[in-house]
Amino acid sequence: MIAAAWTTADTGLGVSVFVLLVLSGFFAMAETSLVRMNKSRARSLRDQEMRGSRALVSLVESPEKFLNPLLLLVLICQLVSATMVGLLAGRLFGGAGVFVATVAEVVVIFVIFEAIPKNFAVLHPDRAALTTAPIVNGLLAFWPIRWLSGLLLAIADGVIGLFGATATSGKMTEDEVLAMAEIAHEDEAIEKDERNFIRSVIEFGDTIVREVMVPRIDFVDINHDATVREGLAVAVSTGRSRLPVLGEGIDDVVGIINLRSLAGLLADGKGDELIEVHMSPVAFVPETKKVASLLTQIREGQNHLFVVVDEYGGTAGLVTLEDVLEELVGEITDESDVRDDDDPTSDDVDHLVLSGRLNIDDVNEEFDLVLPKDGWDTLGGFVLDLAGGVPETGDVFDADPYRLTVVRMDGRRVEEVLIERREPS
Repeated sequence: MIAAAWTTADTGLGVSVFVLLVLSGFFAMAETSLVRMNKSRARSLRDQEMRGSRALVSLVESPEKFLNPLLLLVLICQLVSATMVGLLAGRLFGGAGVFVATVAEVVVIFVIFEAIPKNFAVLHPDRAALTTAPIVNGLLAFWPIRWLSGLLLAIADGVIGLFGATATSGKMTEDEVLAMAEIAHEDEAIEKDERNFIRSVIEFGDTIVREVMVPRIDFVDINHDATVREGLAVAVSTGRSRLPVLGEGIDDVVGIINLRSLAGLLADGKGDELIEVHMSPVAFVPETKKVASLLTQIREGQNHLFVVVDEYGGTAGLVTLEDVLEELVGEITDESDVRDDDDPTSDDVDHLVLSGRLNIDDVNEEFDLVLPKDGWDTLGGFVLDLAGGVPETGDVFDADPYRLTVVRMDGRRVEEVLIERREPS
């Protein structure tokens, strides 16, 4: 039952309520869209010269400046409009006005001017953020709002500090970058190779030389008292462009000789001269050196081959520019390479025969396995740890949820391993 007739004052009150609700919906949409927007996306929109993108970048880079004022503006608009609706309903409907006002506030304020704007911002984040950013940026330019924003931020920091919480930097982590690349691949925004390359670049910074080097047992060398002709024959037959020159033993690398120099010396009639007369100085790096740092060292110098030494000063292996680049782009082969078939002999990921020289991380990533890595780098090293010594061909080891069988040995080296997924007990 209507308790009173509609008046001109009621019209003004109704218009004020409508304006406040529209502002409330706008600020709610702005809050959701700006909070969900990240820096990289905002900068991408700016690079595309989208309208409103500059204001968007300015806001996203300092979210603490706009969040509190927006929350306060939404609250003010909703509280004032709700109060006006209550007054208007009470005057028009009397005692039933409380019920009418409550229903109107829930349906109109929450559904139309709260849920709908926020859902629009979730479904169309770019459009909503670009639309609201210039207006919000303009509002923040007024000194009362700037002052109020600083006051609210100080109060919030104080309250949070009472609970022993500390503010985080908000910087993007490596895991977040990898997750974004994975999502971009799932959304078909980037190809699988591009996703893998991003992953390789991220992991590149944590990789050490020991993980990419050619181990001492595999590299080809030549003695210092060999002739140029003998050195050239070794380089050509093995497909190596550079050879370490040994002095008294494997731990005494005294120099480096390259194929081009050997060929030039032979052409000049110096084939019978000793290699030690023409070798270049050798560069050493510790096995724990980061690969990224080594790449910088390669770029700044002229060495493309380094001898890797362990903590005791012994020769652990060799690392070349090609080894470093392969960590980024994958296997690089040319016509002089002698290919070693490290590919699995079965397409069934539950029954794989793999080379013991493969890196554990690469095996896990390529075949979606969960083999542990703790003190060893290769699959063969893992088997040696399981055996507690040097295994024999046919030995079987359980590494839940897998069963590993030694397929082939080369002396004390595990050359091939059969990996089978065990059935659950």
